[in-house]
Amino acid sequence: MAKVHRLISVVLRLAAAAAAAAAAIIMVTSHEATSLFGLELEAKYSHIPSFIFFVVAYAVACAYSLLVIFVPPGSAASRLVVMTDVLMGMVLTGAVAATGAIAEVGRNGNSHAGWLPICEQVHDYCNHVMGAFIAGFVALILYFLIIMYSLHVVADPMCPCH
Repeated sequence: MAKVHRLISVVLRLAAAAAAAAAAIIMVTSHEATSLFGLELEAKYSHIPSFIFFVVAYAVACAYSLLVIFVPPGSAASRLVVMTDVLMGMVLTGAVAATGAIAEVGRNGNSHAGWLPICEQVHDYCNHVMGAFIAGFVALILYFLIIMYSLHVVADPMCPCH
């Protein structure tokens, strides 16, 4: 039974690492330049602090997911991993929320603040950001599953794997 738990954990972590890496890579490659009323407009992820936070958070999540695979189950470090999984889930939630808020303003603007939407001018850039957002949300859901599964394994008194 312990081998099944280990296999499920490894598969979930590899899937989360892949989704996190995809989210970070898609966001990093989001770039578009266009001309608007004779002015050159360049849209890059690095121009927006929320998007930089997103890239860093998901790159760290990817590396963390790959490193944690090597922590032996049942060790003292495995309980620490559960706590850091929760922490990583909170960081990723913040990154998705910040990215979603900025993406919403970019797509629809804010009439109360006088901010105009930019997605009509830089459509490919906005599509890239949306792709990164979707991949990030998938990684977040996988992290939620990792947390729930880890808590189940740690808290189950019948499981000989801890």
